[in-house]
Amino acid sequence: MYPSTSPEAGRDPWADDARPGPAGRAHPPTPPTGPDVGDDGPRPRRRGPRRLRRGDDPGWRPDDEPGDGADDEEEIEPVEVRRPLSLTVAGFAALLCVGLVLGAQTAGPGHRLPFAFIIFGVQLLFVLAWTMAMRPPALLVVAVVSAVVAAAADTAAVQSDIAGLAPLGYLAAGGFLLGVLGQLFRRVDRVRVTDSLGSTLLIVVGVVAFGTLIVLGRVPAGTQAITICLTAAGVALTVARLTDAVLPWPRLAPQVPRGAAGVVAGAMVGTLTSALLGSFLVSFTPTSGALVGLVTAATAVLADLAVGYAEAGRLMAGEPPTMWIARHMQGPLGGFALAAPAAYAMCVLFL
Repeated sequence: MYPSTSPEAGRDPWADDARPGPAGRAHPPTPPTGPDVGDDGPRPRRRGPRRLRRGDDPGWRPDDEPGDGADDEEEIEPVEVRRPLSLTVAGFAALLCVGLVLGAQTAGPGHRLPFAFIIFGVQLLFVLAWTMAMRPPALLVVAVVSAVVAAAADTAAVQSDIAGLAPLGYLAAGGFLLGVLGQLFRRVDRVRVTDSLGSTLLIVVGVVAFGTLIVLGRVPAGTQAITICLTAAGVALTVARLTDAVLPWPRLAPQVPRGAAGVVAGAMVGTLTSALLGSFLVSFTPTSGALVGLVTAATAVLADLAVGYAEAGRLMAGEPPTMWIARHMQGPLGGFALAAPAAYAMCVLFL
């Protein structure tokens, strides 16, 4: 018995398209069949896990949408610039400058001890301010080692036969090693010894840097170089702080209460002052005085600014604030400590 229909008879030839009608009209397409079709119609296709939209989040609010297509950044409140504090720091920098310059005038071939005592007093202030501000592990050990290194550096600068920086370099390296070893002996401070390497090095090198002024006073034209360089540094620090008290703008960072106008004005006025002094001193000219003054003035104000950034970083890291007077003495002392070797280098290179 032969089949009355062909194998293709069971499939509608117009299944994928509309079936033409008698008057050119088309029949509606045949409803789809298959496993995805149920009694009530086509079943929805299975998809992957549904992604959570913002509207589906119960904790989402329309106010959380970013404005203008960008996330709003959290605004940082700038630290208030306190005018009385800026004026006080400016006065301290001016007094420190006057003391160092007048002390340099007392130095002579046979009278170097008075200037050495003045330098040692400034070094003790430096040790007090920087150890209390940075608080390295084994603070007392670092402070005592730094004071001993300061006394040894001043003695070497006065008693050495040849005025040079080699003895001071050896003392700085030895003092740094002693400070690190003193922290290793205590189990409590041994864990933080790697964190204290930088602070110990800064304190020891800072006290030794002041000793370069004694060495500079022993070279020809050294006293005049100290007068020009330290005056430029002191004027730069004082003008920078006075400008911050009046116009702390533009702010260099919201967390640092300093302005760019003070830094620039301080360096410029310090350079101008050194040029004027160079026109009156025998070993200098206005050009050479301005050159050495520019280097020392810029070095001093940048060191003072770096101290402000370091203090802001410690506060942002969650460390408790240190002694008030130590924090604000740290900047001018650091500026003069860095200006001293800069003055020695400029004197040796250009005079």
